[in-house]
Amino acid sequence: MAEIALPAVRRATTVRSRRSLPGAAWAHRLFVAPSVLALLVLGLYPLGFIVAAAFTDSSLGKPFQSWVGVETVQSVLADADITASLVRSVLYAVAVSAASLILGVAAALALQGAVRSGSLVRTLLLLPLITPPVIVGTLWKLIYNPGGGLLATVLGFLGAPREAIAPLSSTTWALPGIALADVWEWTPLIALLVFTALLAQDPETIEAARLDGAHGWRMFRSITLPAISGVVAAAFFIRLVLSFKVFDLVFMMTSGGPGQATTTTSYVIYQAALREFDVGKAAVITLLLALVVTVVTIPVVAITRKLQANHE
Repeated sequence: MAEIALPAVRRATTVRSRRSLPGAAWAHRLFVAPSVLALLVLGLYPLGFIVAAAFTDSSLGKPFQSWVGVETVQSVLADADITASLVRSVLYAVAVSAASLILGVAAALALQGAVRSGSLVRTLLLLPLITPPVIVGTLWKLIYNPGGGLLATVLGFLGAPREAIAPLSSTTWALPGIALADVWEWTPLIALLVFTALLAQDPETIEAARLDGAHGWRMFRSITLPAISGVVAAAFFIRLVLSFKVFDLVFMMTSGGPGQATTTTSYVIYQAALREFDVGKAAVITLLLALVVTVVTIPVVAITRKLQANHE
């Protein structure tokens, strides 16, 4: 009897499961709906607003006044200062990201070897990350202060000429000065990401490589780097995107000066939107920056995916 009743029980269970599927589907949709709504509100709506403002006469208080077509786009592309800021932003982002990557990987390797002081060093690495960018800009502006800042004190002690002690007033050294502060702020992020990847390595593989005589640079090149290459490429991608967004440091340290030496595209967008109140112009520059960031990051994304696929 039990053998005969068992298939009937299974059929009844299957029927109940099928009947419950519509309810489960609606419950799934109900739970997913807030995420979809947030994506629409926080993602698509701003994008639609920017696109609409780019092709209309839009001010800060009165957007979408009249259709102007590509007139604003043409005026922005003809502005030498804006195109120069795009080139400046690309060079700045690539240089800062490369410096942060090299220093971050070196710091992660050093942190891996610091077994006893690892916790303390990891805590200290978090300090630049948790410090607000406005505070970072103020701190480094004080360091570069020619009237008694740390840099002026050290260079004065070494006998450097007075004109070499004010980098933020120099059209040559102002942007590298901001870049140094940017690298100091975000290199710990790279270090922590790479350090996490180092901890995830297979200890048996490392031990076997050591038994085969792999140490130092040979160990890093043949074993460590291939294992963490995907994470390193992903960290570089994150750092590259963050570098394009630099605004706080420029605003606090130089306000885009001297001249246009430190005027990045993010700062140009701020000037157009909140100083000139020209939302249409700011929208066009934003779309151009998004296009440039996409073009620059596409190869990085492709390399990241390839490295991660090879590692898997």
